[in-house]
Amino acid sequence: MSPDKIALFIDGPNLHATSKAVGFDIDFRRLLGAFQSRGTLLRAFYYTTIVEDLESSAVRPLVHWLDYNGYTVVTKLTKEFIDASGRRKVKGNMDVELVVDAMELAEHIDQMILFSGDGDFRALVEAMQRRGVRVTVVSTIAMIADELRRQVDEFIDLAQLRPNLGRDPSERLGQRQVPTNIVAG
Repeated sequence: MSPDKIALFIDGPNLHATSKAVGFDIDFRRLLGAFQSRGTLLRAFYYTTIVEDLESSAVRPLVHWLDYNGYTVVTKLTKEFIDASGRRKVKGNMDVELVVDAMELAEHIDQMILFSGDGDFRALVEAMQRRGVRVTVVSTIAMIADELRRQVDEFIDLAQLRPNLGRDPSERLGQRQVPTNIVAG
Protein backbone atom coordinates (compact mmCIF):
# COMPACT_ATOMS: atom_id res chain seq x y z
CA MET A 1 0.00 0.00 0.00
CA SER A 2 1.36 3.41 -0.96
CA PRO A 3 1.77 6.08 1.69
CA ASP A 4 -1.03 8.56 2.29
CA LYS A 5 -0.97 11.73 0.23
CA ILE A 6 -1.17 14.62 2.67
CA ALA A 7 -1.73 18.36 2.44
CA LEU A 8 -1.31 20.87 5.25
CA PHE A 9 -3.59 23.90 5.50
CA ILE A 10 -2.28 26.41 8.03
CA ASP A 11 -4.48 29.28 9.19
CA GLY A 12 -1.47 31.46 10.08
CA PRO A 13 -3.06 33.89 12.55
CA ASN A 14 -4.94 31.05 14.26
CA LEU A 15 -1.81 28.90 14.60
CA HIS A 16 0.14 31.88 15.90
CA ALA A 17 -2.47 32.58 18.59
CA THR A 18 -2.68 28.89 19.52
CA SER A 19 1.10 28.46 19.81
CA LYS A 20 1.29 31.57 22.01
CA ALA A 21 -1.54 30.22 24.18
CA VAL A 22 0.37 26.98 24.80
CA GLY A 23 3.64 28.84 25.28
CA PHE A 24 5.99 28.09 22.39
CA ASP A 25 7.03 29.29 18.96
CA ILE A 26 6.62 26.98 15.96
CA ASP A 27 9.74 25.80 14.14
CA PHE A 28 8.29 25.65 10.63
CA ARG A 29 11.18 23.57 9.27
CA ARG A 30 10.50 20.93 11.93
CA LEU A 31 6.76 21.16 11.25
CA LEU A 32 7.30 20.15 7.62
CA GLY A 33 9.52 17.27 8.68
CA ALA A 34 7.04 16.01 11.26
CA PHE A 35 4.24 15.74 8.72
CA GLN A 36 6.44 14.43 5.88
CA SER A 37 7.01 11.41 8.11
CA ARG A 38 3.25 10.64 8.04
CA GLY A 39 3.11 10.08 4.27
CA THR A 40 3.76 11.90 1.01
CA LEU A 41 3.38 15.60 1.68
CA LEU A 42 2.00 17.07 -1.54
CA ARG A 43 1.58 20.65 -0.36
CA ALA A 44 1.91 22.81 2.75
CA PHE A 45 -0.22 25.94 2.47
CA TYR A 46 0.21 28.89 4.84
CA TYR A 47 -2.53 31.54 4.81
CA THR A 48 -2.16 35.01 6.24
CA THR A 49 -3.21 38.57 5.65
CA ILE A 50 -0.66 41.32 5.32
CA VAL A 51 -0.88 45.04 5.79
CA GLU A 52 -0.64 47.08 2.61
CA ASP A 53 2.93 48.20 3.15
CA LEU A 54 4.58 44.75 3.13
CA GLU A 55 7.95 46.30 3.95
CA SER A 56 6.65 47.39 7.36
CA SER A 57 4.52 44.31 7.95
CA ALA A 58 5.50 42.30 11.01
CA VAL A 59 4.71 39.05 9.17
CA ARG A 60 7.03 39.82 6.22
CA PRO A 61 10.13 37.88 7.43
CA LEU A 62 8.05 34.77 8.11
CA VAL A 63 6.21 34.98 4.77
CA HIS A 64 9.49 35.25 2.87
CA TRP A 65 11.12 32.42 4.83
CA LEU A 66 8.14 30.08 4.32
CA ASP A 67 7.99 30.92 0.61
CA TYR A 68 11.64 29.90 0.16
CA ASN A 69 11.43 26.80 2.37
CA GLY A 70 8.75 24.54 0.95
CA TYR A 71 5.48 26.28 1.81
CA THR A 72 2.88 27.63 -0.57
CA VAL A 73 2.18 31.03 0.96
CA VAL A 74 -1.23 32.55 0.25
CA THR A 75 -1.65 36.17 1.27
CA LYS A 76 -4.12 38.95 0.83
CA LEU A 77 -4.08 42.58 1.84
CA THR A 78 -5.98 43.62 4.95
CA LYS A 79 -8.73 46.18 4.77
CA GLU A 80 -8.83 49.18 7.07
CA PHE A 81 -12.06 50.62 8.43
CA ILE A 82 -13.37 52.82 11.23
CA ASP A 83 -15.60 50.97 13.70
CA ALA A 84 -18.80 52.33 15.29
CA SER A 85 -16.84 53.96 18.12
CA GLY A 86 -14.52 55.75 15.69
CA ARG A 87 -11.48 53.51 16.17
CA ARG A 88 -9.33 52.46 13.23
CA LYS A 89 -9.47 48.68 12.74
CA VAL A 90 -7.79 46.29 10.36
CA LYS A 91 -9.80 43.38 8.98
CA GLY A 92 -8.49 40.31 7.26
CA ASN A 93 -9.70 36.77 6.72
CA MET A 94 -8.34 33.96 4.56
CA ASP A 95 -11.05 31.34 5.17
CA VAL A 96 -12.45 31.40 1.63
CA GLU A 97 -9.02 30.99 0.04
CA LEU A 98 -8.24 28.04 2.31
CA VAL A 99 -11.58 26.37 1.56
CA VAL A 100 -11.22 26.80 -2.23
CA ASP A 101 -7.69 25.36 -2.20
CA ALA A 102 -8.77 22.40 -0.07
CA MET A 103 -11.73 21.58 -2.30
CA GLU A 104 -9.57 21.82 -5.44
CA LEU A 105 -7.01 19.44 -3.92
CA ALA A 106 -9.53 17.00 -2.40
CA GLU A 107 -9.39 14.43 -5.21
CA HIS A 108 -5.59 14.28 -4.98
CA ILE A 109 -5.12 13.72 -1.24
CA ASP A 110 -5.95 11.07 1.35
CA GLN A 111 -5.51 13.26 4.40
CA MET A 112 -5.96 16.95 5.13
CA ILE A 113 -4.24 18.43 8.17
CA LEU A 114 -5.83 21.71 9.19
CA PHE A 115 -4.06 23.99 11.65
CA SER A 116 -6.99 25.99 12.99
CA GLY A 117 -9.64 25.77 15.67
CA ASP A 118 -12.08 28.02 13.80
CA GLY A 119 -15.59 26.54 13.84
CA ASP A 120 -16.26 28.10 10.43
CA PHE A 121 -14.22 25.24 8.97
CA ARG A 122 -16.67 22.53 10.14
CA ALA A 123 -18.53 22.62 6.80
CA LEU A 124 -15.22 22.24 4.92
CA VAL A 125 -14.26 19.25 7.07
CA GLU A 126 -17.62 17.63 6.38
CA ALA A 127 -17.28 18.25 2.61
CA MET A 128 -13.75 16.82 2.55
CA GLN A 129 -14.90 13.72 4.45
CA ARG A 130 -17.72 13.18 1.93
CA ARG A 131 -14.98 13.06 -0.72
CA GLY A 132 -13.13 10.35 1.20
CA VAL A 133 -10.48 12.59 2.72
CA ARG A 134 -9.56 12.00 6.38
CA VAL A 135 -9.26 15.26 8.27
CA THR A 136 -6.96 15.97 11.20
CA VAL A 137 -7.13 19.27 13.05
CA VAL A 138 -4.23 20.69 15.05
CA SER A 139 -5.28 23.22 17.68
CA THR A 140 -5.72 23.20 21.45
CA ILE A 141 -8.67 22.25 23.61
CA ALA A 142 -9.05 25.82 24.84
CA MET A 143 -9.14 27.29 21.31
CA ILE A 144 -10.98 24.78 19.13
CA ALA A 145 -14.66 25.17 18.40
CA ASP A 146 -16.57 22.20 19.78
CA GLU A 147 -18.43 21.58 16.49
CA LEU A 148 -15.11 21.39 14.62
CA ARG A 149 -13.56 19.00 17.11
CA ARG A 150 -16.58 16.68 16.93
CA GLN A 151 -16.49 16.62 13.10
CA VAL A 152 -12.83 15.76 12.47
CA ASP A 153 -11.38 12.27 12.20
CA GLU A 154 -8.44 13.14 14.45
CA PHE A 155 -7.68 15.99 16.82
CA ILE A 156 -4.08 16.74 17.77
CA ASP A 157 -3.47 19.10 20.67
CA LEU A 158 -0.69 21.48 19.66
CA ALA A 159 0.73 21.32 23.20
CA GLN A 160 1.55 17.63 22.60
CA LEU A 161 3.63 18.60 19.56
CA ARG A 162 5.86 21.00 21.49
CA PRO A 163 8.79 18.53 21.72
CA ASN A 164 8.67 18.00 17.93
CA LEU A 165 7.73 21.48 16.70
CA GLY A 166 8.87 23.89 19.39
CA ARG A 167 11.55 26.43 18.66
CA ASP A 168 13.84 28.13 21.09
CA PRO A 169 12.74 31.79 21.24
CA SER A 170 16.39 32.82 20.60
CA GLU A 171 16.05 31.29 17.09
CA ARG A 172 13.29 33.73 16.19
CA LEU A 173 13.10 35.02 12.61
CA GLY A 174 12.42 38.49 13.95
CA GLN A 175 8.70 38.32 13.29
CA ARG A 176 5.59 39.04 15.21
CA GLN A 177 3.16 37.23 13.00
CA VAL A 178 -0.08 39.13 13.37
CA PRO A 179 -0.85 42.67 14.45
CA THR A 180 -3.08 42.52 17.52
CA ASN A 181 -5.85 44.62 15.99
CA ILE A 182 -6.71 42.23 13.13
CA VAL A 183 -10.35 41.20 13.19
CA ALA A 184 -11.45 37.94 11.56
CA GLY A 185 -14.52 37.93 9.38
